[in-house]
Amino acid sequence: MAGVPTCAAGCTWRPQTATRRSDLARPGTYLLALETDNRAESHLPAIRFNDYLKVEGLTPAIALRARTRRTDADGAENYSRHAKAIVQVGSVDPGQQIMVTRPIGLALEIVPEHSPLATPRGSSLPVRIFYHGKPLAGALVKLTDLARDAEPVEMRRSDASGRVVFAMPQRGSWLINVIWTRPQPRTSLTDFDTDFSSLSFNIPG
Repeated sequence: MAGVPTCAAGCTWRPQTATRRSDLARPGTYLLALETDNRAESHLPAIRFNDYLKVEGLTPAIALRARTRRTDADGAENYSRHAKAIVQVGSVDPGQQIMVTRPIGLALEIVPEHSPLATPRGSSLPVRIFYHGKPLAGALVKLTDLARDAEPVEMRRSDASGRVVFAMPQRGSWLINVIWTRPQPRTSLTDFDTDFSSLSFNIPG
């Protein structure tokens, strides 16, 4: 497991002491990131694997299984996680929000076009999805209110530029997430290599 710590303009991250509470004591906007390797595996019976692909909108994988006549076969994947969290300490400084809107190089990454913490807040929250550094089209992106997380509040497909536009969330804790997968080589013991990505943030009342 590898951590990818970063922070907004005007603050300093010290990896050797990153787990200490004092590192987030100074007022500012912090962008925390965590990225794992893809050695974890998931093995599911066909009906559960097909349901999972449908719920997460992984249409290329569904089409591939149909094309290769493997829809009735069990499914297996390697997977990795790529998580970012915007953490605000103290009042919001507009000058520190630029880091939030820049990619930091995760394999699958959610990048807001403007910070959800910035004021004045607009009526929409556009984000872009990058897969290995390139805009990702056709991904199902979900916005979830973590206080009521049984179902997403909104779901949108990314366009040709990897862009999705949500209504601007109101106060509370929120999560944007997306999943993407690609087929493994025939020599692999699993069928797909899957990436799970998320961006979480809190909007104060």
